[in-house]
Amino acid sequence: MTTVALAATDGMLHFELSLAHEVFAAAPAGVTAPWYDLIVCGSAAVQVGRFRLEPDAGLDRLRQADTVIVPGWADLDEEPPVYLVDAVREAHEAGARVASLCTGAFVLAAAGILDGRRATTHWAHTEVLAARHPRVEVDPDVLYVDNGSVLTSAGKAAALDLCLHLVRLDLGSSVANAVARRLVVPPHRAGGQAQFVTTPVPDQDDHPLAALFPWIIERLDQPLTVEDLARRAGMSSRHLGRHFRAVTGTTPLQWLLTQRIRHAQELLEKTDDGVDTIAAATGMGTATTLRRHFNRTVGVPPDAYRRTFRSLTR
Repeated sequence: MTTVALAATDGMLHFELSLAHEVFAAAPAGVTAPWYDLIVCGSAAVQVGRFRLEPDAGLDRLRQADTVIVPGWADLDEEPPVYLVDAVREAHEAGARVASLCTGAFVLAAAGILDGRRATTHWAHTEVLAARHPRVEVDPDVLYVDNGSVLTSAGKAAALDLCLHLVRLDLGSSVANAVARRLVVPPHRAGGQAQFVTTPVPDQDDHPLAALFPWIIERLDQPLTVEDLARRAGMSSRHLGRHFRAVTGTTPLQWLLTQRIRHAQELLEKTDDGVDTIAAATGMGTATTLRRHFNRTVGVPPDAYRRTFRSLTR
């Protein structure tokens, strides 16, 4: 069982703390894989916004965790407390994977963990982070950054994206999708997507793309083109591209490729189908094409992904 320690001190943002607790505290219905052991760590009773929280253990418990989550820090005019910064640094030095949510990146930066690394935070505070910590490579245009043992997210919804990303890394995409379904949120937004988009998802039934997304998902095995999507949506390819970028932060073809890769991950996890069969089922055409795109997107070949996932779930 993987231990996740949630750092909680006065001055944390309650939204990010609460969503991390919601993701890691309990497995969704139907998931039988060993779940996380979540521990809320703080030096004493914590005032989080309007709420009072009693931690399970002291901050020294962070050193024994597999993953440490640092929620957002509310008052950026005030330096995070030294005892919190020291505890997070010591946990990382002890081998913990450390992830910050929103302005929690300021705690990681104060601990020196982000020095020489690419990182992000809420877009409204990226300039402050860069100015205060010049050794950090601040990227203001992404949802989250995964450096392996150190991860940072942008604000609010992007913090949830990062938590789901951690579940996907640990337990596979099908389990992460189950968590997303429980929370009624999209199952996957890649970390490289833009932070600020005009409309994150179509929020009205009469939105021009409202019916297009499920239509595409049902046809991932088909060789769809931008022209096919535009024709289905009843608009020009250029008009489609503008709507797609406003809704998803990316292009139609890049979004389509992401859905194909996600579907390939699910098939690798749930079936014994060969790579050729999965390539056909996901619209990649050939195993060579699937391997190229999968390796570039996920970071490992399909066969290695399947072996890793199955070793984690046994």
